[in-house]
Amino acid sequence: MPLRYAVGHALAEDIHADISLPLWPNAGMDGYAVRRKDVLGASETNVRTLRVIETIAAGSSLRPDITAGTCARIMTGAPLPPGADAIVRIEDTDRGLDVVRILNERDAVSDSGNIRPAGEDVRDGDRVAQRGDVITPALLGVLASVGVSEPFVHAKPRVIVAASGNELVDVEAFDQVRAGKAIVSSSSYALPALLRNSGADVRVWPLIPDDAELMRDALARALESDCDLLVTTGGVSAGAFDHVRDVIGALGGRIDVPRVRVRPGGPLGAGHVLGTPWIGLPGNPVSTMVTAELFVRPAVRQMAGVRRIMAPRITVRLAQSVTASAPLTFYLRATLTHCDDGVIDATLTGRQGSNLATSMARAQALLEIEGPVHDLPAGTMV
Repeated sequence: MPLRYAVGHALAEDIHADISLPLWPNAGMDGYAVRRKDVLGASETNVRTLRVIETIAAGSSLRPDITAGTCARIMTGAPLPPGADAIVRIEDTDRGLDVVRILNERDAVSDSGNIRPAGEDVRDGDRVAQRGDVITPALLGVLASVGVSEPFVHAKPRVIVAASGNELVDVEAFDQVRAGKAIVSSSSYALPALLRNSGADVRVWPLIPDDAELMRDALARALESDCDLLVTTGGVSAGAFDHVRDVIGALGGRIDVPRVRVRPGGPLGAGHVLGTPWIGLPGNPVSTMVTAELFVRPAVRQMAGVRRIMAPRITVRLAQSVTASAPLTFYLRATLTHCDDGVIDATLTGRQGSNLATSMARAQALLEIEGPVHDLPAGTMV
């Protein structure tokens, strides 16, 4: 893929540099290229005067020899001329063009001498990126710097998101919500956004009514298009209008995972239909987003060729007591605070009902609590 379009894709190969960066020693700031011995002891009361024999711009091919009593005006990034072993900052001089007065030796006699050594950033042969690394804007710049114009990358997985429910409308039909006749299918907005952030190319299918025949036709049409993963929301529980599992079976699919032992989101199902992986998420907004974080995001990242698939896990301290009454793994929404003692405190985002979408919007983390526990006190590490 042309490099400029590759942001967000995972590399399908390791990238090794065949050049050192910088290629040659260069000036770390604007100033004068000098011999250290010529400026030792320079101060406003003990001025050193040098003859300026050249001005070297960044990208210049000029390489004047710096000999005793001479120097060259030099710009940041310009190649260090032979004989020079330090750069005096322009602020420590009188900025002379033909003759310059050195008023301070300070940075010029430091360990670096304000010089960037060859290969300081990258050495010839270094691995600058690893297969599975996601190309970020910063990594894009590194790849350009080492001459990678068309990296091999993984394609973004093509995901179709299909929500079902007679009560659902798009946000454009919000007048029906005001009239008490419908609710917005918020997961049709939040879930695709989460999957795009995970590296997927997402299509949102039109909302599907709670009708088995209409649902079967809709999902069959969806699966006829280019699709690497089908994600449905709603219709996977045990209610009278929950038809998704039966429809998957009617299409010749199989359900490999009938439920998961988590809360929220236990009714989640997963399997394959018409040769395509399928994950069926519960319809409650928080259940949808929590299970998408736990199961769909890692699946998408795996399909996208990303090396680090799972979310990072850290240990935190409860800032309040929590309860997880059933024999399930609970995922509680929380905010995190760095405390003075170096520990991270976790505070619940409020009530944890699976219909309370704001509890997810406020969250910075999911607390993983193994139930049953009736009172996990504040201060417990989880």
